[in-house]
Amino acid sequence: MGWLAAGDTYQVALVEGRVVARSASGGKPERTVPAEIRDRAEVLELQRFGEWLDRHAADCAAQVTTWMVSALPVPTGLLAQVWPDAAWQAALRDIVVVGDGPGEVGLLRGADPADGLRLVNRDGGTVSVTAPTVTMPHPVLLPDLEGLRTFAAGLGVLQGVEQLHRATWRKPAAITERDYVVTEFAEAEYRSWFHLASRATALGYQVSGSSVVARIRDAGRVFTASVAMSDPYTEDKAWTGNLGWYDEDGQRRLPLSDVGPVAWSEGMRMAAALHAGRTTTTDGAE
Repeated sequence: MGWLAAGDTYQVALVEGRVVARSASGGKPERTVPAEIRDRAEVLELQRFGEWLDRHAADCAAQVTTWMVSALPVPTGLLAQVWPDAAWQAALRDIVVVGDGPGEVGLLRGADPADGLRLVNRDGGTVSVTAPTVTMPHPVLLPDLEGLRTFAAGLGVLQGVEQLHRATWRKPAAITERDYVVTEFAEAEYRSWFHLASRATALGYQVSGSSVVARIRDAGRVFTASVAMSDPYTEDKAWTGNLGWYDEDGQRRLPLSDVGPVAWSEGMRMAAALHAGRTTTTDGAE
């Protein structure tokens, strides 16, 4: 984006999402926008545009995350349409994509309406994918995840949406249909219920009644992962409780043996993140 005149003395531009100003004759940008032009229409409009760009980038990343976590089929034509948009491209570039054929797996590097998707495969070669839809699998579903991580690291890949390095948990083989809760991350102490609720919402989860919940789509089913919270009206402090999974409506608790691999991993990820935010003393002890 070029420089815009802001009166007779200054020019303004949006640089890395921030409004900067310089002399009308050019030169080095000022450290801050001068007070005399802060309320000018050109400056305010650039600020609003920058805020919109930030929201747009966040929306793109959130949508790609939804596609990835849910392993939803995504039309290749749609990816080709949004690819020229820098925010979409930042979210999509280097995401692991899987097409129809056995060799149609790789890091997304391009999308074109005529030629389809361009992937870089594990051999470093380029693969073209023209299937009607593709998926961006949750990492717990990716075969040889560690190998893919090593391959991506060798290419210096930094994904805009965390996929390869998203924290994952696999369900223990010893789980039975008599098991209903996970206690591993229970009893994390917070200064108050409000601190715990704030931590949950900041992580993108919902607080529903006396639980922190996340709805997760896994192989066509919808699970509700739920971490119990202590009562805000009876305790000065707050604690997390056990982790369990319920049906789509959040009414029927499911045995752990019935929980799918993505729902398990994402539920454990939520519980671990809440546990990590617990109150600690200044010396690091709990």
